[in-house]
Formats: sequence, C-alpha cells, structure tokens
Amino acid sequence: MDPATHVPSLDDIRAAAARIAPLAQVTPVLRSSSLDRIAGCELHFKCENLQRVGAFKFRGASNAVFSLDAASAARGVVTQSSGNHGAAIALACRLRGIPATVVVPRSAPKIKLAAIADFGARIVPCEVAQADRDRVTAQVLGETGGSLVHPYNDARVIAGQATATLELLHAVPGLDVVMAPVSGGGLMSGTALAAHYLDPRIEAIGAEPEGARDAFDGLAQGERVTGRTADTICDGLRAELGPLTFAILRQRLRGILLASDAETVAAMRLIFERLKLVVEPSAAVPLAAVLRHPRRFAGRRVGIVLSGGNVDLDALPW
Repeated sequence: MDPATHVPSLDDIRAAAARIAPLAQVTPVLRSSSLDRIAGCELHFKCENLQRVGAFKFRGASNAVFSLDAASAARGVVTQSSGNHGAAIALACRLRGIPATVVVPRSAPKIKLAAIADFGARIVPCEVAQADRDRVTAQVLGETGGSLVHPYNDARVIAGQATATLELLHAVPGLDVVMAPVSGGGLMSGTALAAHYLDPRIEAIGAEPEGARDAFDGLAQGERVTGRTADTICDGLRAELGPLTFAILRQRLRGILLASDAETVAAMRLIFERLKLVVEPSAAVPLAAVLRHPRRFAGRRVGIVLSGGNVDLDALPW
C-alpha cells in the first residue's frame, strides 16, 4: 500500500481504531441547549480538544507510527507541522521508543512548539510557505533515512483521523450532518469516509476560513489550489489540500462553508462560555459556519468535531 495514494477502506479505519485503542482517548460528545437555540439545530460536539496532545492529530499520528515495521521504525519518523501534528508524532514516537524530527514553520505558536519539544522530538525550522516546508522536509528525510508521516496526505493518518467520526456515530446514531475544519484535509477526509461507510445519507460538510479558502476554491474549480499565503487567525488551517485528500473530498464532500475570522472568534467565545471548553480558533470554524448559514442546518442533527484546544491563554483573541 502506498500511503500517499491509497483511499482508506472501512476495514482500514476499523483496524486503525483497534491499533490506537490502547493509546488514544475515547473523547466525549457534549451538548448545549443554549447553543442549540442560538444555532436553530441540534448540535453534538465531539471533543477532540480533550484528546492526548490536545488535538485529533494524535489519532492519525499514532496509527501511522505504530503501523511501521520494526526496521523502518528504528530509522525514526520525519514530518512537517505547524504544531498539533508535530506534537502528536513526537508523543507517538516517544511511546514507541523511536526518534522523531518535525519540520516547523517559524510562525507556529509557542505553546505548540513547546509541546513538540516536551515530547522529545527534534525541531527543524522552516519558512511558512508550503514549498519551503516540503523542501526542508525532503532535506531532513535525505539526512536521516527516516519514514515520512505526512500530516494529512497519508492513508494511515486519514484512517486514524476517521476513528473520531467512528466514535461519534456510535455515540450519536442518526446524525444528518457531520462537520470538521478543513486545512490539509486529513481530518475532513477521514470524517467524510467514515460517515459514507457507516451511513451514506449523512452529509459531510467542511468549514474553512475565508482567509485560507484554497480547498473551497479548488473543489469549486475542479483542481487543487496551491501556493497561496493564508491570512487567518486559525494557525492550524493554513495548509493546502494534498493530492490524496483532494481526491477524497472531491468525491465524498457535500460542500465547504466559509467563515470570517471575526465569526470564528465569536464562535470560539461561545464554546468557551456555553460548553466550558478551551478550544483553539481552528476548532471553532465549523460552529461559525453553522451560525452563518442557519437555513442550511435548521432543525437538523449536526455532529461537529472540535479539532483541538492548543491556544495561547495569554493571547486569547478577545
């Protein structure tokens, strides 16, 4: 199996769930009657902000790391990340007892850099542009001989991320919609695949910042948009779709909805106030999109993956 081209099957997702069961948390699904009234629909929040490393990323990272054969694992793992995936790879590698190197853009939040370092990974800085991330990653791979675990364009990672929706649909059967934020597309691909396999009538809808709308535009025009500079408060949503995630979302996604940074901050504050949860801006984009499009969701049962909670509490956007 080539992880850069293989579309995970339901068997792959279930195998990932079994593989990571001793490692990952089964996160809760929370409700808020006041948020339901505000949104005009029934909202079910899958709290991946309470996952290990504070984000859904640990699911895909641990599935990829623990699926490596012994010889490959011994050479270590290399990845690129703005923070959450890097911390997830670092922890997964520490748990397996193998080295990890994370290529990190210089704009990454300090809290996320600290987590990567705390879990024992080597950090190699790069510039923000995707082209520079790829260049430095290739350089590190050549130097170390390690195994690449791409943050989203990797079937092992996508299958791991899909386990969040597997849990959500087990806890809350009969949802009409499942939503997640879109960046590189790993989470949204896994979300859409799991929903399709378990209940094809469910709509999988992505949410994306207006200032990082490459997935929205790319799916609308039928080809990937690359090379843009994202302009959004959502530091976790600045990547662009990979070839594999683009292909999956083009086939399985019912659409992407946009939200402004102001709408996202307002939704983030609502989550703090009503759910009593610490979330980062990226995690609030789906709720912002729901609130922006009330007619689309009126009276429906909507599952939202709260993707992460790694926000600098000394620099909250309000």
